[in-house]
Amino acid sequence: MTDKATHSIGWIGLGRMGEAMAARLIKAGHGLSVWNRTTSKADPLAKLGAEVVTDKAAMAHCATVFTMVSTTDDLKDILFGAGGVLSGKARPKRVVDMSSISDTGSAEIRKSLDKPGIAYLSAPVSGNAKVAKAGKLLVVASGPKPEYDAVQPLLAALGRAAMYVGEGELSRIWKIAHNTMFGVIIQSLCEITLLAEKAGIPRHVFLESINQSVLGSMYTKYKTPALVNLDFTTTFTPKLLLKDMELGMGAAKALGVVMPTASVTRDSVAALSHQYPGDIDFSVLLLELARSAGMKLESEKVEVSDGLH
Repeated sequence: MTDKATHSIGWIGLGRMGEAMAARLIKAGHGLSVWNRTTSKADPLAKLGAEVVTDKAAMAHCATVFTMVSTTDDLKDILFGAGGVLSGKARPKRVVDMSSISDTGSAEIRKSLDKPGIAYLSAPVSGNAKVAKAGKLLVVASGPKPEYDAVQPLLAALGRAAMYVGEGELSRIWKIAHNTMFGVIIQSLCEITLLAEKAGIPRHVFLESINQSVLGSMYTKYKTPALVNLDFTTTFTPKLLLKDMELGMGAAKALGVVMPTASVTRDSVAALSHQYPGDIDFSVLLLELARSAGMKLESEKVEVSDGLH
């Protein structure tokens, strides 16, 4: 560990997603300086060759600083708070934020970074930590096009594709829409799976048939093992999904778009987050819907593909 950042690329935020994504950059041959509030979370990356930095402000010596955190307030604190990246005299050339935050919060951060002349790209992703480890993330970015072009090879190294959707916070709107659909799909997938099971079709048979049909997707495939075998090891918690659903409903209200299906799903996810406030996967929704249907589920103990390998 060191209190200085010597690499041109820095990474802040080593939760499930951040660690998996940073590891992709290292494995692609990029030198990386990393910082995390809990330093021990950087240990796996240190074994891969990352430089673990103990002083957050020292990350300003990196030309490009990637951030992957939970909330808008977290990002503001990391950049502008006491001891933050911009608390000293050094300045990075650009900040690339890959978190799921609101478009309004992101716009405020962009404005604050503009003052000292720091470029800012919003670059949220599609996929969870398992998808990141498999190299199948989609990165969607917005902001100054020359800045996107400058870091596109790095973004491409994180997954299967990187896309540019325009200026400002358009990628935030994309992510909000994406994760709102995320919630709607898991709600529908759980409902129809229970319908089929109660009628007599085993979950693994039904879900495999859906995955092979025109309705199948990467998403339905990688949630299949959890729904078949009731393995709710966390990829994304109900609390985080609720945060994103509320961002979606807020954007819909601001833009005057009626989303009744998303609204009902948001209420379902809110109830789920109160029932399961801790570290558990949001697909535990299946159990709650089963109880409502008078069903007691058991693991089918069947090996099924998640579509990632």
